[in-house]
Amino acid sequence: MTAHPRMEWMQPRLFEGRPALDVLIVGAGQSGLVTAYALTRDRVRNILLIDRAPPGREGPWVTYARMPTLRSPKEQTGPDLGLASLTFQAWYEAQHGPTAFTDLHLIPAVDWHNYLQWYRRVLDLPVRNNAEAVAIAPGTLDDGGRCLLVTLANGEVLAARKLVLATGQDGTGEWWMPDFVRALPSDRRAHTADMIDFGRLRGRTVAVLGVGASAMDNAAVALEHGATAEVFCRREAPSMVQQYRWLTFAGFLKHLGDLPDEWRWRIMTHIMRSREGFPADTYKRVLAFADFRMHVERPWTGARMEDGRIRIDTPKGPFHADYAICGTGIRQDVALRPELARFADSIATWRDRYVPPPGEEDDWLGGYPYLASDFSFVERTPGAAPWLADVHVFGIGATLSFGPSGSSINALTSSIPRLVSGLTRGLFQGDLARHWQSLRSYDVEQAALDWSRIVKD
Repeated sequence: MTAHPRMEWMQPRLFEGRPALDVLIVGAGQSGLVTAYALTRDRVRNILLIDRAPPGREGPWVTYARMPTLRSPKEQTGPDLGLASLTFQAWYEAQHGPTAFTDLHLIPAVDWHNYLQWYRRVLDLPVRNNAEAVAIAPGTLDDGGRCLLVTLANGEVLAARKLVLATGQDGTGEWWMPDFVRALPSDRRAHTADMIDFGRLRGRTVAVLGVGASAMDNAAVALEHGATAEVFCRREAPSMVQQYRWLTFAGFLKHLGDLPDEWRWRIMTHIMRSREGFPADTYKRVLAFADFRMHVERPWTGARMEDGRIRIDTPKGPFHADYAICGTGIRQDVALRPELARFADSIATWRDRYVPPPGEEDDWLGGYPYLASDFSFVERTPGAAPWLADVHVFGIGATLSFGPSGSSINALTSSIPRLVSGLTRGLFQGDLARHWQSLRSYDVEQAALDWSRIVKD
């Protein structure tokens, strides 16, 4: 009932005699699913989503996201793209009754996951699970046009005209931890993004590096499983400010990407260097346990095994623990992603494109990819790899260029239209010769049709 325009405007283009995908989306979490839905609304249907996870395990919500509820307000919309019957509220009330949403405080993470599973099913989105992209290369369509060749872990190669990397938090880098922690035995340390057997930590001392929301969530789960949790903060006090609450307004979400580089850099580096504070509910969760302690102004400077335990070095003396968890976030470096590594030197980063004024330098954040207005990679050397314009980043790597976008529920209503507009613009421009021929033929055919109707009447 809301479809406009309804005209089918895409036609398959061939690679080695078979239709190439118009858009391949890597990642079938919330960002990938909503991108696919928006494309189908624009009559781009020759698409496919792939996800390396098995069915029902896509995204973080039932894997490494260890918070009981979302941190976003329950009224926040996004995946529905303005269609009321697709909102979380409509789904939740259908499951639990007409007053259930009113009575809800925050959205339970497992319910959000189940909503996304329903969303995928009711929209009949084409998803292939257990399919991991391991390499990307430029290719040529049978008619001489440009395409991308994406190799899967099983050796299969998919040809696509456009590629969207909806690969979440580490899609353009890695989950980072200090080298001295990584050097510990793998069964004695983890990142907050890893799968952790908390049951075996009962009665043990767990040391957590970092006081962000994920670090505190992992400390809470350890406590809930009978461990002692010791959280270490390098600062005098943890941040209690949630900067992402400030930026949730239409002007920012829609138009940060339109600002000059100096303003995008100034605003986003201020927000990202400030570190996002943990919510009050998360703090209450850990304070409910007597075995929780926080150490401020106590960063980790080293770690090694000593007498069967982990010795952690700090400026205030050593600390001994049985298990270490790092809530240390992500390092942006496209060379660390296997599917991007072979052409990482061709991708422009912010440090390649912008020199901050004195006092605003940040080499760590300078590693973020510098993206074009449609979320696509930009060439480090103009003309050296023009096919990068067909690879669109819709994950955490887009943050410095566009603010919260592919990695944030609160930005989907503004970032998805920008992304999909860029995709359809590229597809339209790539088919201009066919559309021109269609227009010329249409003039003749339509005139003949009109005259035949007049004569018949």
